[in-house]
Amino acid sequence: MELNVIWFILIAVLFTGFFFLEGFDYGVGTLLPFISPNDDERTQVLRTIAPVWDGNEVWMITAGGALFAAFPHVYATMFSTFYLALFLMLVALILRGVAFELRGRHPSICWRRFWDGAICFGSAVPAFLWGVAVTDLIQGLPINEKMIYTGGFLDLLTPYSIVGGLTFLLVFLVHGAAFLTQRLTNIGLIKKAQQWAQRAGAFAIIAFVFCLLMTLIKTDLFQSCIGGTALLAAGVFFILGYRQMFRAHYQSSFILSSLTIVATTLAFFAGLFPRLMVSSLNPAWSLTIHNAASTPYTLGIMTMAAAVLVPIVLIYQGWTYWIFRQRISPKDCEETH
Repeated sequence: MELNVIWFILIAVLFTGFFFLEGFDYGVGTLLPFISPNDDERTQVLRTIAPVWDGNEVWMITAGGALFAAFPHVYATMFSTFYLALFLMLVALILRGVAFELRGRHPSICWRRFWDGAICFGSAVPAFLWGVAVTDLIQGLPINEKMIYTGGFLDLLTPYSIVGGLTFLLVFLVHGAAFLTQRLTNIGLIKKAQQWAQRAGAFAIIAFVFCLLMTLIKTDLFQSCIGGTALLAAGVFFILGYRQMFRAHYQSSFILSSLTIVATTLAFFAGLFPRLMVSSLNPAWSLTIHNAASTPYTLGIMTMAAAVLVPIVLIYQGWTYWIFRQRISPKDCEETH
């Protein structure tokens, strides 16, 4: 297998891990101000992701680093294309990180409510923008023969990309609520998470159907057998997971929401291959794993480094989740106070 293909697969795997882990992370953060007016219950909700949220973001950094090393032309074009969107995302993530640290520094309810809102904003904005970015990449962007983006910020916000952003946000909300049912012992909070999953899930199904239809019309994703099958499977997984949530089968619901995110990511990467950024001006100007790749020597060195370091990162991530595998109880909140 060519090194270009191996690195495409590796980047797809890294983004799949990122969307799966950060998906419930974003979902929990977005739900935080709405799931309960009680500060102790909000603290319990926050503690479900407190030990892992920053580790989840490492997947995004690693994926960005891999993209820079293997496909530098894509990295340059993508960051110039999404410059303002990435700046907004960065501001939201910084605010979110600060909020995690400062929320418990003062006993004032107003203080905590403010930082709860910051966590919500810092979670919802990146979730929406990732959906916009993914759908823009498969739909195509005005990229010329010199691999330069010729559009503006508003060119990124098409009806299709906005639907894609809302779909990502709503699916992550359901994923986050399903995650809470696996991490809490407070029955009342679990029921509230179930209710929010049901509410958000109804809108998510509608958004998903619109996104699927617009993907069929606006893109060539369904020309890929793997891509089309995976996207349809994602829709089936989500509906089954939504049904299981109504039945209070929480574990299977979380598994199915996870499979939804994994299948969706697989679908879009399969639909892109061998491209990484589609040019709407001329298909021949699209950035692919061939015309945007580093030299074979660089790819060879990076492959050896990845073979050593990626398993270490995966083992460490798994160990972290194992250490913090216990459910969060109201007693934990009392010990924190």
